[in-house]
Amino acid sequence: MQTRKYIYWQDNDTRIGFFEEYPDYWTQGETREELEENLMDVYNELTGGTIPCVRRVAELQVL
Repeated sequence: MQTRKYIYWQDNDTRIGFFEEYPDYWTQGETREELEENLMDVYNELTGGTIPCVRRVAELQVL
């Protein structure tokens, strides 16, 4: 099983979050558990090819 880092915060009664690797694709949930379920749905769509032209964050080592 792989893990992916995600960023989340609470705004009133809603938790909002996105994957660190895919910062343009946000989702939300009323609880952290619901947020994580919704994040899994987004991740599956992002990696399954159903969303065209997915933008990602990468890291480059420079001299």
